[in-house]
Amino acid sequence: MENRSFVMNLLANDNAARWFLSTLFMLGIVVPFCNLMVPQDSIFHVSSYTVTLLGKYLSYALLAIALDLVWGYCGILSLGHAAFFALGGYAMGMYLMRQIGDRGVYGNPDLPDFMVFLNWDTLPWYWQGFDMFWFAMLMALLVPAALAYVFGWLAFRSRVTGVYLSIITQALTFALLLAFFRNEMGFGGNNGLTDFKEILGFSLQSDTTRAGLFVFTVIFLALGYLVSRYVVSSKMGRVVVAIRDAEDRTRFVGYKVESFKLWIWVFSAMLAGIAGALYTPQVGIINPGEFSPLNSIELVVWVAVGGRGTLIGAVIGAVVVNFAKTFFTAAAPEVWLFFLGGLFIFVTIFMPNGIMGLVKGFSEKRAARLARQSPSEVRS
Repeated sequence: MENRSFVMNLLANDNAARWFLSTLFMLGIVVPFCNLMVPQDSIFHVSSYTVTLLGKYLSYALLAIALDLVWGYCGILSLGHAAFFALGGYAMGMYLMRQIGDRGVYGNPDLPDFMVFLNWDTLPWYWQGFDMFWFAMLMALLVPAALAYVFGWLAFRSRVTGVYLSIITQALTFALLLAFFRNEMGFGGNNGLTDFKEILGFSLQSDTTRAGLFVFTVIFLALGYLVSRYVVSSKMGRVVVAIRDAEDRTRFVGYKVESFKLWIWVFSAMLAGIAGALYTPQVGIINPGEFSPLNSIELVVWVAVGGRGTLIGAVIGAVVVNFAKTFFTAAAPEVWLFFLGGLFIFVTIFMPNGIMGLVKGFSEKRAARLARQSPSEVRS
């Protein structure tokens, strides 16, 4: 009842949340309908490629919410959240590889093709259980959470903060990048995991399956937003914001700052893992490149562009920047990184609160202007 009342109050009192959730609801209905039911020669038809692209953007949006929780609300600038995203993606990828069975290139019912190519005799112990969907999804949550807990416990207990913590998080994801590149790790090496056939018995090449994955991504993005909004609105969330604004004061008041940081850090890692699990079947591949530190830096740009500390801004930033990336990498691939760097500098100097900051400023100015007007002027 408390959770239901929270959602009802949110929808009743927060115009931005109501707009955001309504938009997601419409996307979840309109996009699959226009893909499956509208003829291909119609201008209203949405291609399967577009459905997959939008699904990827929304997976990134959930990842952006995960970073916004720790950066926007707790003040922890993570340059390693791509690690949690990639681990969730690999958990899903391992499940999808186990579903291939004897339909692989080498026809081995037990071993993925890359293991047969490398002359592996048996399936490694850490691949056991990934033939079950529920187990893979559990690992997509627990593995990022376990890594985040160990890393966070060591870092926060040692009171590592600021740029030093950011550098360590970047070193973490780079170390995982190097580890997963190695063939002996058993995760496909440089090529990663690919050539997926089906998920839960449904062909991944089917338009219906792609539309279904898109709908699930929309649902999990909405749930991720609602849960995150509930967290930051709770007493625990208010303490986390206090840590961001005045960590020493919060500690002197009596709160165990390290525990609050660790909690929000682990929760954020779990959200990132879910985003990675949603990303892999839609894109069709997961490889060590997802651990790249550059991906984590891009993630920071998404949140900065949208407006950190807003959740919705993180979603907007992820969609806008990735749409621009898709356009520029096709139209002028050699200038994409320059555009990304210039965008970050522009936002830092001229839009410190991002897109949501501009929207909020415009709304406040409009409300102030209306308040100064007489009732007759407002009606006119």
